[in-house]
Amino acid sequence: MIKVNDITYSYGRKRVLDGASLTAAQGDCVAIAGVNGCGKSTLLSILSGALRPQGGEIFYGDRDARKEKGVFQRMVGYVPQDNPLFEELTVRDNLRLWYSKSPYSMEEDLRGGLLSVLQLSELLPIRVSRLSGGMKKRVSIGCALAAHPPILVLDEPSAALDLICKEEIRQYLSVYLEQKGTILITTHEEAELNLCNRLYILRKGKLEERESGLRGDALLRELAGRGEEK
Repeated sequence: MIKVNDITYSYGRKRVLDGASLTAAQGDCVAIAGVNGCGKSTLLSILSGALRPQGGEIFYGDRDARKEKGVFQRMVGYVPQDNPLFEELTVRDNLRLWYSKSPYSMEEDLRGGLLSVLQLSELLPIRVSRLSGGMKKRVSIGCALAAHPPILVLDEPSAALDLICKEEIRQYLSVYLEQKGTILITTHEEAELNLCNRLYILRKGKLEERESGLRGDALLRELAGRGEEK
């Protein structure tokens, strides 16, 4: 479903992506790990259409996302690390903004879709500024799913959340995968890594696939570039 070939991107003279490539099939959960500042967020911004790559190709199915208008909007739901919500608006109004361009009904999704799994009905009248971090993340995921995209891109969704919230996020993502969605996620959280059947390390601008079961000290050695050490 997803094929990414030789993506490049630079900030001035600093090349953060230098021929990054990956593939993912329907139902895959792909983790992208790497040290801070290696370009993970830049890569996810490109894969979601929020940032235009300076080189390379992105295909969703047989559609060239760089050339065919509207592919990103139809195919990808994006949950950035920073809060994308309008703090002064209620949860209902934030969802309405996202559903205004969706062919699906917000009310129906609240009753029986993924919005019901996210348990957002009880939050609808509350202003976003009054929500906890975990609640805001649930709403952000709900907004990203407004168009029922087959691909969900998440940038460290559990960062700064407590253990209960982390487990809730993991459960929501499990339901999405059960419905044959595809997930691309940057994370170092073990619970989220356990959802993933594919793992890439982003190093020196390139993606290197590793065993999906890589955890703990072995993963730390890989991130440090010492994967062969014993």
